[in-house]
Amino acid sequence: MSWRATTTVPDRIFASLAYLLPLFYVMPFGGFLFELFPPLQALVWVVLPVALIYSIPFAGLLVFMLLYLLVVRNNRVSLFIRYNTMQALLMGIVLFIVQLLVQLLLRIASFDLLIKVLFNFIFIATVIGVVYGVVQSVRGIYAEIPTLSEATKSQVF
Repeated sequence: MSWRATTTVPDRIFASLAYLLPLFYVMPFGGFLFELFPPLQALVWVVLPVALIYSIPFAGLLVFMLLYLLVVRNNRVSLFIRYNTMQALLMGIVLFIVQLLVQLLLRIASFDLLIKVLFNFIFIATVIGVVYGVVQSVRGIYAEIPTLSEATKSQVF
């Protein structure tokens, strides 16, 4: 979908801001890459505002509920913002589930190389998805991420 003419500049900015959440959630997976490539640590500055909000107890649940109820389910908000916000929330949910599975894997196995490769893959894949979502949002185009977009469409349209 590319209804470029129907998106305003503020809609594009607000839609791209939603992708700060999955970027914040993936930071713990980037530890190995941060050690290898110190310039990547600049991403920490990007998610610092989100980290400050999440330092409040139960802020994660509150932010999720507010975004879902006040943005995604609000028909007065632009469809473009609702779509990108829902997609960012779904990316966060997927990362939460992956984090639970990785914690389970860490208890079962202690393959250092496997863990490093898994963490690096999760981090890089998420950063690529976030960058893609932000670039498409700024361009005014609906970001089509396989599987996530179908789930997003079922919630928003």
